[in-house]
Amino acid sequence: MDKPADPDDLVIVTGYKATRYRKLTTGQKTANKVIAAGRAPAEHGFTHLKNWRVLTKLRTDPTRATSLLRALLVLTNLEVDR
Repeated sequence: MDKPADPDDLVIVTGYKATRYRKLTTGQKTANKVIAAGRAPAEHGFTHLKNWRVLTKLRTDPTRATSLLRALLVLTNLEVDR
């Protein structure tokens, strides 16, 4: 029986890397594109937060900072999409 998903149990997903001798398969290239498409909005959001200098004076414990950054990214993406 599968246990329910825990929102605090984070998973890191990384892409595939080609070497000189081992090229990527079509499926691996597709997986890299899907990962990049999911990562792009978060990276753009952090870029906007850095440009607006929101994070320069953040002085709080990491657990509160995580919640704050998640909320800021949502608001940033809403503002940018407007």
